[in-house]
Amino acid sequence: MRLHDSAEGADIEGQIHPPDIVVGETAGRGRGVFAARDFLPGEVIEVCPVIVSAGAADEGLIDQTNFFNYYFGWGECEKACAIALGYGSLYNHSYHPNADHRRDFEAGTITVAACRRIRAGEEITINYTGPVDCRDPVWFDVVEEE
Repeated sequence: MRLHDSAEGADIEGQIHPPDIVVGETAGRGRGVFAARDFLPGEVIEVCPVIVSAGAADEGLIDQTNFFNYYFGWGECEKACAIALGYGSLYNHSYHPNADHRRDFEAGTITVAACRRIRAGEEITINYTGPVDCRDPVWFDVVEEE
């Protein structure tokens, strides 16, 4: 069976089923990613392929566009930047996230996984500064969820 011939939600090894997460509006933060079902701690929510743009010159150009708030630092010492495909660049920031994200430079992916139980309908958030418990400042005013 070719991938594009498979039924929506079919069990394809290593793939996340899009119906499990949805994009919606969230108060004060614009678009966000929401759970369409419950996720358990450690469960993978999404594996996002990335488009890497290598070099400070590219980053400087991207910083002048609407993509400024949507890219990830990439590679050793974050000398490159990457746009996550799928819903990867739409997860909102929280200093109390319910998910973690791991960059795999070799595979060219970002994996988002639950770090605590996430209930259906709950917004899925990550900590933009890195580890779940990191409190380094971000470049915008943080709006925490209620």
